[in-house]
Amino acid sequence: MNRTEKTVKVDELHKKFEDMTLLVVADYQGFTVDQFTRLRVDLRAANSELHVVKNRLARKAAESTSVDILGDSLRGPTAIAMTAGDPVAVAKVLVKYAAKKDEAPLRVRAGLLSGKRLDPKDVEALATLPGLPELRAKFVGLLCAAPRNFLGVLQAPSRDMVGILHARGAALGGE
Repeated sequence: MNRTEKTVKVDELHKKFEDMTLLVVADYQGFTVDQFTRLRVDLRAANSELHVVKNRLARKAAESTSVDILGDSLRGPTAIAMTAGDPVAVAKVLVKYAAKKDEAPLRVRAGLLSGKRLDPKDVEALATLPGLPELRAKFVGLLCAAPRNFLGVLQAPSRDMVGILHARGAALGGE
């Protein structure tokens, strides 16, 4: 990689670092090409990217961004996963690969969520939260529940009156 290619790569990474909501630095030592390909496919499905970049270039790109606080995590074989979308979906994918026992696990070193540094335990905790689609579904359910409950309250007096009249009719020997 010559000097101009490095400059272009640093500028490209710098722009991505500024636009992301979640960035996770991980150690991929021991990963096979097949594992890495599956990880990239899963992360792409979660609307995110995975980059393997020289640590020196990543540090340079992180200058004057919030990612600068992760500089100490950029050592050894480093993969950087980032997204501008749903951070929970990305965390779930990474934690899934970190938990694999039958293969070389991905080791999460640190993360950054909207400017706040995360340690590996925080990334695991983020992965346990419901994702954006689940939160949207719950919100829509809550929006639908209020009018349904209100209508139930409005219908209760007439429903009770019908029940009372039916019981009174049965008591008088009617049907």
